[in-house]
Amino acid sequence: MDVSDAHAALRWAWASGLTVVAACAVIVFVLANDGTIPLRVAVERYTARLDGRLKALFLPARGARIVQAQATSTFVLLAFALAFGSPLVACVMLAIPFVPGVVLERLRQERVEAIEEQIDGFLLALANALKTTASIGDALRSVHVVVREPLRQDLGLVLKEMRVGSALDQALLVLSQRVASRQFDMALSTILIGRQVGGNLPRILEASASSFREMARLEGVVRAKTAEGRFQLIVLALFPFLLALCLEFISPGYFEPLREGALGPVLVLVAGVCWAASLVVARKILSVDI
Repeated sequence: MDVSDAHAALRWAWASGLTVVAACAVIVFVLANDGTIPLRVAVERYTARLDGRLKALFLPARGARIVQAQATSTFVLLAFALAFGSPLVACVMLAIPFVPGVVLERLRQERVEAIEEQIDGFLLALANALKTTASIGDALRSVHVVVREPLRQDLGLVLKEMRVGSALDQALLVLSQRVASRQFDMALSTILIGRQVGGNLPRILEASASSFREMARLEGVVRAKTAEGRFQLIVLALFPFLLALCLEFISPGYFEPLREGALGPVLVLVAGVCWAASLVVARKILSVDI
């Protein structure tokens, strides 16, 4: 095949792929804009769920833009897959629906970790504020000025809820559910229980702050001791795919026997199950709970 024939074949592949993608895009657009079609309802629910998770992270609610970006990326990768017949592009395309959830969950974990690092300072500041005022609401208002982000955003929301009539206990319970951190739950429980039971609440908060500080130190030691194991877990997760890509690059068609017959898919399935089980076991070993 000469150069002109190769170019013609490439243009034909692209034209056919783009035609199929355009047809799929039109069909999806028509179905998504029909309120009686379940696809429209599913898209609206998914967009609302994304907006809710973005608002919980105090990020602009742009779930519709994320959905549009997902749809565009899916259609572009589908065109590549149809034009070049690449199974790797198809696998990437299948991963697109899960990308926003993974990214948002990672952002939530980072936010929770940042809040947990501020717990001891927050409790100490609250204890000092309670030494000058008997009202926890007034103490929270004074603490809100001195704490750093991201805890300042959550405390600001608590103060706004109290200004519109919400009780302090209810606002703190909502805060606990929003942050979803066991350590932060313990800190808020200390405040609520100390408020209801009575006693020297500033001294209780100071003792709790010291306990949280020691717990954070121990968790840092555990993370340092298990850092090598976490790196080995990452290598274990990526090594099979890297090895498969290298073998396919060095010897094209190396995995052709797995695509032929009924035994190949079974072996791939068994290998995938063993790989997933090894990751679960390794993660269980590394998840040391203090």
